[in-house]
Amino acid sequence: MATKFSKETYLYWYELMQLIRQFELKAEEKYKMAGKIRGFFHAYVGQEALAAGVMTATRQDDPIITAYRDHGWALAKGVDANSCMAELYGKATGCAKGKGGSMHFFGVEQKFFGGHGIVGAQIGTGAGLAFAEQYKGTDNVSLAFFGDGAARQGMLHETFNMAMLWKLPVIFVCENNNYAMGTSVERTSNVIDIYKLADAYEMPADMVDGMDPEAVHDAVARAVKRGREGGGPTLLEMKTYRYKGHSISDPQKYRRKEELDEYKVKDPITLVTTRILENKFATQEELDAIDARINNVVAESVRFAEESPWPNDDEIYKDIYVEPNYPFVMD
Repeated sequence: MATKFSKETYLYWYELMQLIRQFELKAEEKYKMAGKIRGFFHAYVGQEALAAGVMTATRQDDPIITAYRDHGWALAKGVDANSCMAELYGKATGCAKGKGGSMHFFGVEQKFFGGHGIVGAQIGTGAGLAFAEQYKGTDNVSLAFFGDGAARQGMLHETFNMAMLWKLPVIFVCENNNYAMGTSVERTSNVIDIYKLADAYEMPADMVDGMDPEAVHDAVARAVKRGREGGGPTLLEMKTYRYKGHSISDPQKYRRKEELDEYKVKDPITLVTTRILENKFATQEELDAIDARINNVVAESVRFAEESPWPNDDEIYKDIYVEPNYPFVMD
């Protein structure tokens, strides 16, 4: 299949998606080894095309915020794999100093603002990030990611109204992987096309093939252009699919094996690999070399995490409140 995208873009997509996929698979393996990784764990396996397409349609200074399925987004924004794995291990060298764990990755320098465990809360915070950019007079656009389950939260409607009223430069992205934990969209809402929720606020919206980075890039690029030019927010419903359960303990009894197999035929990494080879952007040997490099990065992240120190006990009371840098007096 011919493509309008360059060799460099496709090779970037391939490497990023493989990094996310292999990191998640290795982390899951370590989670299953007693005592290595604890707490909750939500893998991004199957949804990598979203991260790939979004990254090439945005700038590094565009802030991103998401929910608890956040490992892939942290890696995409440039948070170091070593600090990501160390965070899963609860080590002091983690991207949240070992105090956030799987659901609360963070990268201030990378403009990655979490990882949030409260369902839907990041929708409002994402609009707040957009307000900050608007207030500072930049042309940066905020992207707030949430799942189909979070689309049922009241926070979404309050935020949509305010974002449209103030024409905030924010893109709301619903990563619709069909299941809110284990309940299908059809069982929770009369409106199964989530992008239509924007109609009530006269917000531009679209449904996008979230398994194809080309489609993701194009949709996000249009929304980003609108946001940068003062046109306000956009809602994008990305139709995607997670190959793993909601969390690592999910037995997945709510879906058929055949359904999972049907989506794996549309695997985003396989799709990108096929296009790279068809367009002669790289040989299989060159892709194998990328794979080997990614495997080394992931292996190094495990070594780094296992050899890193635990947080000191006095860290438990730090990073809870912001310390004011000015005299503060209460009447």
